[in-house]
Amino acid sequence: MKLTTLIAAMLLCGGMAYAQQTDPVVMKINGVPILRSEFEYSYNKNNSADVIDRKTVDEYVDLFINYKLKVAAAIDAKLDTLSSFKKEFAMYRDQEVRPAFADSAAILAEAHAVYDRTKERIGARGLIKPAHILMYVEQKAPTAKFEEARRRADSLYNVLKNGGDFAALARKYSQDPGSANNGGELPWLQPGQTLKEFEDAAYALNKGEMSGVVQSPVGFHIILMKDRKQLEPFDSLKSDILRFIDARGIRERIIDKKIDELVKTSGGKLTKEDVLNDKAKDLAQSDPGLKYLIMEYHDGLLLYEISNRTVWEKAASDVAGLEAYFKKNKKKYSWSEPRYKGMVYHVKQKDNVKAVRNCVKGVPFNKWADVLRSTFNSDSVLRIRVEKGIFKEGDNAFIDKMVFKKDTVVTVLKDFPIDAVYGKLLKRPESFEDVRGLVTADYQEQLEGQWVAELRRKYPVEVYYDVLKTVNKHSD
Repeated sequence: MKLTTLIAAMLLCGGMAYAQQTDPVVMKINGVPILRSEFEYSYNKNNSADVIDRKTVDEYVDLFINYKLKVAAAIDAKLDTLSSFKKEFAMYRDQEVRPAFADSAAILAEAHAVYDRTKERIGARGLIKPAHILMYVEQKAPTAKFEEARRRADSLYNVLKNGGDFAALARKYSQDPGSANNGGELPWLQPGQTLKEFEDAAYALNKGEMSGVVQSPVGFHIILMKDRKQLEPFDSLKSDILRFIDARGIRERIIDKKIDELVKTSGGKLTKEDVLNDKAKDLAQSDPGLKYLIMEYHDGLLLYEISNRTVWEKAASDVAGLEAYFKKNKKKYSWSEPRYKGMVYHVKQKDNVKAVRNCVKGVPFNKWADVLRSTFNSDSVLRIRVEKGIFKEGDNAFIDKMVFKKDTVVTVLKDFPIDAVYGKLLKRPESFEDVRGLVTADYQEQLEGQWVAELRRKYPVEVYYDVLKTVNKHSD
């Protein structure tokens, strides 16, 4: 017994040593080892030939470390335990794992079953490809209308018997819009796909033969048989059937059935989630690319959630922080040319020009729209039209003409003939709100830098540079 245990331990140690030799640890983040294969996967994916700002391996190291530090922070914050995270991650993971339950044999068997059912349904009658000319008439149409449709059909039939061009007459006279533009030609049909009266008359024709006038519940037809055939062999239709299986969701039903069978045969020990988890682990062992893709989904979702909480959403909603950042960095946001901070508005009556100005006077700029809407356009009747913003020359024809005094042609708005402006000309931004997008982006960048510095202090990082030098330069 001791000998057996010793041999097993030796084999395990040997296997571990071989694994470390073939896929060594390239770094540790907060004590968690990162294999060279994982780093290579991330580096190669983000630095492919079509990437404009490609990084060297050394340049990419810090980016990768920062990424992993944020994921470590998200795990410490238990974001991976949120039901919303679990649900979204399972969705991404399952779209990679579920196809493995539909093995090629099961799909091929289903394809054969589809073919056999189709062949049985078609039977000895085969497939037909008819063309027709339709004189449409409703079933409950007056007798006069009914007889008029029959007369027109008889007239066309006589023309056709005397050598008339079927396709040309179909394009001109047929009242079936789906086929008329195609010279009356219909797709391949099988038994049971069309009206019984039409089907019986069509199947009675040989290739090249034309029927007489055939009455059906939709009117009168003249049918020309373009071609006939039996169903092709399975192999020639295989690709079409496989596309049909995917389009109809049959593949997904096969997968669901297989998962349900595995749950059932486990005797209640496994849930569907357990089955999918086990399959993901099995696939990861044999396919490192899939393993790291699933890991990328997992870490990417955590990264988004913690970045949103720590940087993006925080910066966007931190008005005091944005204002403070703007005041400290005002020189960054100078304009090369003046801006007009205000509005151009269009009214129906002269007395509304002053009324609009008085309405927004003393109101914060970002509240103008709400005040004007509640005062002038609170009901279904529009009294004014307004374009509000921070305009540079060329942004708005009315502003160009009335503020920047440019010789610009403007088009007067219908029903709002009186134009006016209200606001002020600025040489530089007076508030972070005037350049909020730029300030928010810069403030986010500052918060990001502070956060990364904090994570670097909090979590230990070890990089094994001797292994790093072998990235994409090994043969094993």
